[in-house]
Amino acid sequence: MRSARLDMALETGALALPPEGRIAVYRPRIGDDLSALPQDRVVVLTGFKPDHDHFSARYSTTPAPPYAAAIVCLPRSREAARALIARAAAEVAPGGWVAVDGQKTDGIDAALRELRARVDLSESLSKAHGKLASFRVGPDLSDWLPRPATVQGFQILPGIFSADGPDRGSILLAGALPAKLSGKVADLGAGWGYLAAEILKHPGVKSLDLVEAEADALACARANITDPRARFHWADATGWRPDTLLDVVVMNPPFHTGREADPRLGEAFIRAARRMLTPGGSLWLVANRHLPYDASLSECFLTHEEVAGDSTFRVINATRPRRANP
Repeated sequence: MRSARLDMALETGALALPPEGRIAVYRPRIGDDLSALPQDRVVVLTGFKPDHDHFSARYSTTPAPPYAAAIVCLPRSREAARALIARAAAEVAPGGWVAVDGQKTDGIDAALRELRARVDLSESLSKAHGKLASFRVGPDLSDWLPRPATVQGFQILPGIFSADGPDRGSILLAGALPAKLSGKVADLGAGWGYLAAEILKHPGVKSLDLVEAEADALACARANITDPRARFHWADATGWRPDTLLDVVVMNPPFHTGREADPRLGEAFIRAARRMLTPGGSLWLVANRHLPYDASLSECFLTHEEVAGDSTFRVINATRPRRANP
């Protein structure tokens, strides 16, 4: 969908790329086709590790401002969208163009209305259920750059998951953890560090690996968690491997890639936990009640049971991981 708009914008002249210089593409997602752009001049900039790894196979992912032009792939979060547009405006050389592209379901109409009040925005090009418009760098948009907020003693950036404080599922999971939690532990999808802080209240915990795919969230976790037992990993939890097998995995896994719920994400987290654990290890998981994880839990663990919950969430403890197929 994005490639259809990009192709049309370049063909019609609605977007004119400079003849030389680096072109920054902010926050594209796996599946976005950037082949209309000159490959040797593109720099892909994203803090989401799976997307970063995908595009790094073909494009530079090393930040190198200033850029001659930029394309902002609009995220769903209004705060994150503002931040990306402001970053592009700061990193593109004066007089260069910034294009903003997004789906209607991700709020492109509202974003362009807001942007039009700040800059001389081009007419928008509409295609494939989305829009693209551009502006020449000049106006100061620095007030849109993200500033950390302090919530319940934690540093949190706008636009990341649970930016207004710990979510209900994580609170339930933290409250269900056993008093004698101990050994080597990992927090998969650690976010900005709420669960990690709760885990590290247990003196029996020898080490804690915080695994998080979103760079901004992990940066917050580094600021929030200063315990020397903590280690931080910018990684896709479904592919990360610990140095040695773990005694416990704790997780509140994501279940969205877009607007629709995708249980395959949580199932991939469950399979990853199985691979990480010792034969006597255990998984502590919180999930929305409607998510069908029981088949994956039975496939990966000899036992699992609901140990806490409410009308929306359930906390599950799974033990004795089954040997994974080769």
